[in-house]
Amino acid sequence: MEKINAVIFDWGGVLIEDPAPALFKYCANAFGVSVERYVTAFDICINDFQTGTVTEQQFWTNMTKRLKAPMPKADSLWTEAYTAAYRPRREMFSLASRLRRAGCKTAILSNTEKPVAELINKLKYDAFDVTILSCLEGTAKPGRKIYDLTLDQLGIPAGQALFIDDKQPNIDGAKQAGLQTIIFKNTEKFKKEIAGLFPNIV
Repeated sequence: MEKINAVIFDWGGVLIEDPAPALFKYCANAFGVSVERYVTAFDICINDFQTGTVTEQQFWTNMTKRLKAPMPKADSLWTEAYTAAYRPRREMFSLASRLRRAGCKTAILSNTEKPVAELINKLKYDAFDVTILSCLEGTAKPGRKIYDLTLDQLGIPAGQALFIDDKQPNIDGAKQAGLQTIIFKNTEKFKKEIAGLFPNIV
């Protein structure tokens, strides 16, 4: 095992609480449909939104067709929903900051949408050297291209990077790209898992 010189964090579900439950509920209520019905349509439509192929307006247009419901009135329902769902894990951000101060490169790698990219930009995180967002790159996890792009931006070989995600398919994609990985369950478990790698930081 090579020495780890970079740690790459997923955003939703790792650095922040998984926003999906609150996001789904918020948007389903806006459409006046059940969460189950909303999620069925969402799973079909989301990939184009996350890779920047469609705008938010086009995404909601596609959703209204599948849900057979009127268009929400909000200027940006996605921004409203994510703002309501946003719950940062302070310990994870603190850990990322300590890693960076100790000379370890850090990155965010997230499958997300342009309204959320704007939100992340406004939050002005200062604990990360690189931020890679699927909607701005036109490619998403678990495809290999986005992992390679992140490594290129960091200037780190795959074997020297540790990737953290809460979804197994994304972990599998990172492994295929040659990265070391940890699947995230909760903050305390994660801290125990990396304590041996960074004994003076955790």
